[in-house]
Amino acid sequence: MKFRTDINGLRALAVIAVVLYHFNPPWIRIPGGFAGVDVFFVISGFLMTSIIFRGIERNNFSLIKFYIARANRIIPPLMAMCGVLLLLGWFYLTPVDYRILGKHIAGSSGFISNIFYFKESGYFDAASHEKWLLHTWSLSVEWQFYIVFPIVLIILKKILNFNNIKRVLLIITGCGFLFNVYVSYQNPTYSYFLLPARGWEMMLGGLAYLYPISLNENNKKYCQWLGVMLIVAAYSTMSEKDMWPGYLSLMPVEGAFLILMANYQGGFLKYSIFQRIGTWSYSIYLWHWPVVVIGYYLSIPYFEIMGIPLSILLGYLSYTYIENRKLALKSPSLLRQLTMSMPIWLIIIVGGIAAVVFKNNGFAVDRFPASVNNIVKNIKSTPNRVNCHIYDYQDPTKACEYFGHNIDWAVLGDSHAISISYALANRLKATDQGLKHFSFAGCIPSYGQKNNFSPCARWYNEAADYILQNKQIQNVVLIHRYSAGLYGENGSLYPQLLHKKMPQYAEILASFDSLVLQLAKTKKNVYVIRPIPEMGRSISKLFYENYWVGNPVYNIKSVSLAYYQQRNKDILRHFNNANYPGNVHFVDPTKGFCDYRDCYAVKDAQPLYHDAHHATQQGAEKIVSQIVI
Repeated sequence: MKFRTDINGLRALAVIAVVLYHFNPPWIRIPGGFAGVDVFFVISGFLMTSIIFRGIERNNFSLIKFYIARANRIIPPLMAMCGVLLLLGWFYLTPVDYRILGKHIAGSSGFISNIFYFKESGYFDAASHEKWLLHTWSLSVEWQFYIVFPIVLIILKKILNFNNIKRVLLIITGCGFLFNVYVSYQNPTYSYFLLPARGWEMMLGGLAYLYPISLNENNKKYCQWLGVMLIVAAYSTMSEKDMWPGYLSLMPVEGAFLILMANYQGGFLKYSIFQRIGTWSYSIYLWHWPVVVIGYYLSIPYFEIMGIPLSILLGYLSYTYIENRKLALKSPSLLRQLTMSMPIWLIIIVGGIAAVVFKNNGFAVDRFPASVNNIVKNIKSTPNRVNCHIYDYQDPTKACEYFGHNIDWAVLGDSHAISISYALANRLKATDQGLKHFSFAGCIPSYGQKNNFSPCARWYNEAADYILQNKQIQNVVLIHRYSAGLYGENGSLYPQLLHKKMPQYAEILASFDSLVLQLAKTKKNVYVIRPIPEMGRSISKLFYENYWVGNPVYNIKSVSLAYYQQRNKDILRHFNNANYPGNVHFVDPTKGFCDYRDCYAVKDAQPLYHDAHHATQQGAEKIVSQIVI
């Protein structure tokens, strides 16, 4: 295919948006810049379809050669970046984070990182800035498409002619879009990260090649401008609050589709700056996100001033010295080409080292003094976090039970209930008392509310009713991240405060009071845990900031007590003014987490958190020690 300046300029539009969105400079806001990835998908689908169809039409398409060609371009820059991160991580990352980095590099090496991130959290979560390779999810989706798509076309070619193949692909693309819309409503994280919900975007790019239109130069220009306006409108009007990809992704995807259909080689997209950035776009994309994470970890003010130029420089160097090098092995034997392929060996070496790092828990013993290892080895969640915590509806009667035979305790709440349950159950062992653990990620108090009140409303009501009706359960612990439900996340606001009430503010408080009163009415002892201090940044980030500049790490401050009180002022005032019966008791986490002025991430060499606001087992033990058993 003849080189197309419009495609190269379109790459530049995509990568510029993604980079600006992630660095989020104050001088230009692009709230929907993440849609640049959707533009990349359309371009990729167009180019791959053109390569495959031309080969099939000429009867000289080789599946192995196709994979080798893709690998030669994509893998060397990716593995170079991963190798650098492995090296830097050895010197600068805590064992917990180095272990996670090893896992993510192994996933990226096998092009399954999108599946890892789908299982871990959402793309827009606050913790995303701690994942060095989060951006490789899109490379995994593309590579999975490269594997599946040519095989499908080869099979179709055996049973259909080209016109019917094109019709089948048109139908599959439409069905893929409808599936994406449906899944975006049902499971937004699935639709964001996984190929079945994203494949239609690449398929639509392929349709731009399969169904070309003939336009005069004037109409080509107008078609390109319409496409550019749609893409810019998506960048300007979409945000992380919108359901994505969903039907809204039609805007940037259709914009890219129109530009490809126009095939206009004039206009601003041919300008030198767009051509250069477009040429380096893949390498810029690879390097910009680790640079963003470095700025986040080091809390460098105005980091975008150096971070954006650094990303472009690293992208240029990566393209010039790695991506642009010809790695094809001249050999008539495909087996020899595979066995001697540099990309394959890079995956084996870098991915293998990463797997070893993961398996050896980040090599804590080899890299840190024993005194530091004793702290960082405990920066972890409780053992039951994965097995007993849910993110979607599950029958509350099947909730986990811990240790004792006499199940007369229950803990109900959101993800903060996980470590509390485990720590309390450990205390109850001595008297053979047991505990039933009910937790739902991000669940706000929803007792007495309809199912559409919150994603967990049905589960919450059934769990509460189970506890209320179970006469054996005589003690109930309630814990929520109250202010997150009342005001939203605080990660991007730290250390500033913004008290803008959520629409369900009054209903959340009323629901919680109703549950407390119902539980107390049944003569159960109720323990209400006040808010756990939220740090607004992860404990690993705080650890870096202190350890690598030589500050003591045995007592690391997180936020001031004044910040905690201000962040939670409404729920604390509500609790202070609540007229609860005498069998309702309050538990105050600040007694174990704070002194008269500051709250701590690490206290007396014990990490109190494993992320920004979830307690470790040691932190949870400080809280449950106040509960009288």
